[in-house]
Amino acid sequence: MVKADHRGGMDRSDEDRAIHEVVERLTKQFPQVPTGEVEQVVSQSRPEFDDVPIRDFVPLFVERGAKQRLRERV
Repeated sequence: MVKADHRGGMDRSDEDRAIHEVVERLTKQFPQVPTGEVEQVVSQSRPEFDDVPIRDFVPLFVERGAKQRLRERV
């Protein structure tokens, strides 16, 4: 479970852990794609949400964007 910080949102370390879990899930969903490539796609998706003030759903949005990109590759 991801804990909230004093402002009611996800802190950076929680977000980083959640993004790591995204990589793990996508690696399992796309076993034909090397882990390094999955990590790269996730890393490319994350900056799209740099300016989002409420971080709670950023990992979800990153996962959706990365999943779409991976589907296009396979």
